[in-house]
Amino acid sequence: MAHGQSTEEFKNMKRSTKIISIVIIFFFIITAVIVARTMVGNYFKKKFSKRPPPGIIVKVVEQKLFQNTIETFGTAVPTQIKSYNIEKYEILEPIEYNTKVKAGDIIAKLKNRNIITPFDGIIGKRDFSNDIDVSKSSIILNLEDTSVLFVDVDIPETFAPYVKKDQNVDIKFSGNNLKKYSGIVESTASRINTNKRSLPVRIKLNNPNNELLSGSLLEVSINYNGRNSLSILDTSLLMEGDNVYVYKVDKENTVRKTEIEIGLRKQGIVEVKSGLKNGDTVVAEGLKKTRPNGKIKPIKYGSKPKSSNWKKKDKPAKTEQKKSKFDWIKKLNIFKKTDSKKEENKNK
Repeated sequence: MAHGQSTEEFKNMKRSTKIISIVIIFFFIITAVIVARTMVGNYFKKKFSKRPPPGIIVKVVEQKLFQNTIETFGTAVPTQIKSYNIEKYEILEPIEYNTKVKAGDIIAKLKNRNIITPFDGIIGKRDFSNDIDVSKSSIILNLEDTSVLFVDVDIPETFAPYVKKDQNVDIKFSGNNLKKYSGIVESTASRINTNKRSLPVRIKLNNPNNELLSGSLLEVSINYNGRNSLSILDTSLLMEGDNVYVYKVDKENTVRKTEIEIGLRKQGIVEVKSGLKNGDTVVAEGLKKTRPNGKIKPIKYGSKPKSSNWKKKDKPAKTEQKKSKFDWIKKLNIFKKTDSKKEENKNK
């Protein structure tokens, strides 16, 4: 009995040991699977969770010429003008209008006299508009020297201290805003006009090719307080209340939010008074994709994108015939009779 009982106990112990081993192996497998999945997940998380830095357009801060301007309008007046009242019956030969003449030329041959030009200029005609009877019998001949034009303008008295003789002036014709003419301040009045509260100023403009006609309405911009200052694009500005910021890019391509002080703004360029140095790099475009203290991939402003090397396949010429799926059948020539058979049929 004792021997049988010990054998039974040994079998039970062996069975329980197997069960425990199986359970341990099972839990070991589960643990290994969990650990492996965790390690693989962490690996891919580290690899793909880091987004590449966004490509942002940047521009180097550089110096440009800035100057304040006083803008106004004026009418072009010729440097010299002379008028002649001529009766039509006195004219012996037709007068050539709108032509250039030189001093000493005869511009009108009359019965009793000739009209000779005292200076170089252009001949023009002006009819009477108020008195029709007079305009039928007479004409007014104008001789104008438009090689130099004057423009008289009124400058508000608050700007009077900034206007000096020989100051540079930019001039545009209202009919052609694309072209700019250069002039100078020829003279200024000695006192303020008390009725207009303005300073009368005369602008001198060279017009050698007579592009501008006398009487033209001109846009005048008197420049003053010219200086070289740092400049950035206005798209670089980040406005927060009364404060102005830019994203400055360091050598590690990390952006730093920097406060600056700005001055004039003209044609998309902004003057920087303080906060930046010459040669600094700032974000020019893409402020919404930029984060303070974040990394970026800088793209130089104005750089052209690289052209692709990929080429499209050339289209077949119209004269070329497209290959058909059944061209191989045609090559077999099964539908055509041989030359020998053709001759036999002819002989028959």
